[in-house]
Amino acid sequence: MSTVLITGATSGLGRYVAFELVRSGHVVLAHGRDADRTEHLVAELRTEGEAHGFVADLASLDQVRRLGEEVAAAQPRLDVLVNNAGVGGGPSGSGREVGADGHELRLAVNYLAPVVLTRTLLPVLRANAPARIVNVGSVGQEPLDFADPELTRGYSGFSAYCRSKFALAAHTFALAEELQGTGVSVNVLHPATYMDTAMVREGGITPWNTVADGAPGVLALATRDRGTGGYFDGTRPSRAHEETYDREVQRRLETVTHQLLAL
Repeated sequence: MSTVLITGATSGLGRYVAFELVRSGHVVLAHGRDADRTEHLVAELRTEGEAHGFVADLASLDQVRRLGEEVAAAQPRLDVLVNNAGVGGGPSGSGREVGADGHELRLAVNYLAPVVLTRTLLPVLRANAPARIVNVGSVGQEPLDFADPELTRGYSGFSAYCRSKFALAAHTFALAEELQGTGVSVNVLHPATYMDTAMVREGGITPWNTVADGAPGVLALATRDRGTGGYFDGTRPSRAHEETYDREVQRRLETVTHQLLAL
């Protein structure tokens, strides 16, 4: 059975997936932002199987790097990374927010954090190949403005969310190509539309689906060979925004990402 790290495991989809995995015999490494909630979750998971907790605020890239280092040191048998944690569009009309490093919050948590965590853990994943990276994206995707990647003008929380998920998809496809031949696969998926989560309710949206509806797609990518460089709608292969496949868009995204991470 695999050792699986799930970010954002204390609520919503991450929590549901964590219980499904631990009940199937997998070792679950549960990440949360709040120490008490993470500790409580791990205690619950341990009634079903083996679980360990890790705490970090993904809006702080220093904490993201430390999370990766702590996981690598404590769990050198890591097989699967599920980048699930995310920030939604926020309440209607809410203003622009920034993380600990001054980066726009949605870009920081939904895109920069998965990039940094993945890079930090790649040596461990490659050492345990075949290994898998699962990026929880969204069907909501909007091209990034490379002249204003942090959306400092004309801010909209929903637009910021969609741009971060566009970036995550484009990054996934570029990374899959980079990792060809290493035994590490990376895929991105839209789990389900408007699941019953705090993120959706905060946006004032009536949920369309449950987290149980979104879990099968994540579980399939985490536990089965579904190739690499794919985009899935639930469990079905699908297509992301067409521009995410554009090599020039991927190249410009990588350049902007390096610039943002160097700040």
